Amino acid sequence: MVTLSVNGARRSVEAEGETPLLWVLRDGLGLLGTKFGCGVGVCGACTVHLDGEAVRSCMVSLAAAAGRSVTTIEGLSADGSHPVQRAWLAEDVAQCGYCQAGQIMTAVALLARVARPSDDDIDGALSGNVCRCGTYQRIRAAVHRAAGGGR
Repeated sequence: MVTLSVNGARRSVEAEGETPLLWVLRDGLGLLGTKFGCGVGVCGACTVHLDGEAVRSCMVSLAAAAGRSVTTIEGLSADGSHPVQRAWLAEDVAQCGYCQAGQIMTAVALLARVARPSDDDIDGALSGNVCRCGTYQRIRAAVHRAAGGGR
């Protein structure tokens, strides 16, 4: 049994230590907001926060997450009221929506570090998150909106 804090609740999971955190969250805990995209840490669809830092959950083992705090998209807010989630809706970012949880989690981590990010800050932070629909301009606008800078 491995214990970690997931979205503020202490959770115990029975799985091998080398099991990717992604599969623990999805299959073990039923938190389906974290998406499987590539499985090799390239696309960003599986991004979660580990002790407040944005990480690719497909690349983090359960053993590495043991005793630490994990926040998934479900943990940002129960009703979608987090400022970044609201900005995503206001800017009509999502098309297919598959990458959006990872994009949002990365944006939240950026805004925790940089209150008023520039376009370059946003592009740099989100450059590893792939959006197959190409909504990058709306993603950038949503991050500015969430930061209080509007469009």
